[in-house]
Amino acid sequence: MTLKEAQHQVDQWIKLHGVRYFNEMTNMAMLTEEVGEVARIMSRRYGEQSEKESDKSKDLGDEMADVLWVLICLANQTGVDLTTAFKKNLEKKTERDKDRHHQNPKLGN
Repeated sequence: MTLKEAQHQVDQWIKLHGVRYFNEMTNMAMLTEEVGEVARIMSRRYGEQSEKESDKSKDLGDEMADVLWVLICLANQTGVDLTTAFKKNLEKKTERDKDRHHQNPKLGN
């Protein structure tokens, strides 16, 4: 599935099942909440915090998909074409950082 297809599918789902989009600020708060859920799993599963029994059944992929869902909602609401935005962002990073990471002694090069 492409980003464009994902944006279309989310929009269709909202129109069919969601009645309407939550407003942008509500979705921004929801995005923050979903990122927090990913952070909780990451810090407990891969970081130094111990994982609670109740966290062990959490599906990291599902939580990441929740982040993507709300991000796509925000993109749709604000008229952002994520395909175009991602391509532009990748070009910016490539130009800006093409040598930077190779010259970073912290990365063991």
